[in-house]
Amino acid sequence: MTVRQLAELTWEEVRGMDRARTVVLLPCGALEAHGPHLPLSTDIVIAEAMARDCAARLEATGRSVLLLPSLAFTAAPFAAEFEGTLSVAPATVTALILDLARELTRQGFALLGLANAHLDPAHRASLAEAAARARSERLLKLVCPDLTRKPWATRLSEEFRSGACHAGRFEGSIVMAARPDLVREDIRHGLEPNPASLSSAIKVGARSFGEAGGPRAYFGWPADASAEEGRRSVALLGGILAEAVDSALGGGRVS
Repeated sequence: MTVRQLAELTWEEVRGMDRARTVVLLPCGALEAHGPHLPLSTDIVIAEAMARDCAARLEATGRSVLLLPSLAFTAAPFAAEFEGTLSVAPATVTALILDLARELTRQGFALLGLANAHLDPAHRASLAEAAARARSERLLKLVCPDLTRKPWATRLSEEFRSGACHAGRFEGSIVMAARPDLVREDIRHGLEPNPASLSSAIKVGARSFGEAGGPRAYFGWPADASAEEGRRSVALLGGILAEAVDSALGGGRVS
């Protein structure tokens, strides 16, 4: 069994695949502000690392995996006040993923798994809507574990569970592990902790990072990030997605 990139294959190579036994993974991110020290592509970097780890786990259990090019433009209204953030309508995201699911169904693939750690409420809602509509249309299985919900959230870091986890230790560590060249280390080391909880702010009606107490678009403890923690977090994220995929296909837990 193998892990392949769809964009690198020819059409005849795809024609020759055992598509009915192939899992397709789509990394979903956003171009949005992540503090003064992390790139706008942070969520994309995390999603791609999550997808690669998941793919390796699925391959080890005998499944074939196809990786799609990342979805970089999604709903990101929470960060829209910051320059460089490019937010699209949630309905656009839902429609695009549904169209991809229809195409993958037409070509006979087994499942579409979404690797996603972009947790803007509007984006999460767009993915949930796509999954619900895929079920109603009887398309291929569409899997997207919501990291903010049980049991997944309980497996992630203390900072993540606190809700103060945008561009802080959790996300910063993953970027340091996956793309250290993109981290502005001189800035990161000088950032003060911001323990304001995004999840609590959302519950009381906040609609932007600024309203939630993040005037520089970060929450948590960025100066405490480390590549070692990032590698552990990627393994947790990849394991979560692999477990969700395997469960949807009728298997047991993937460790």
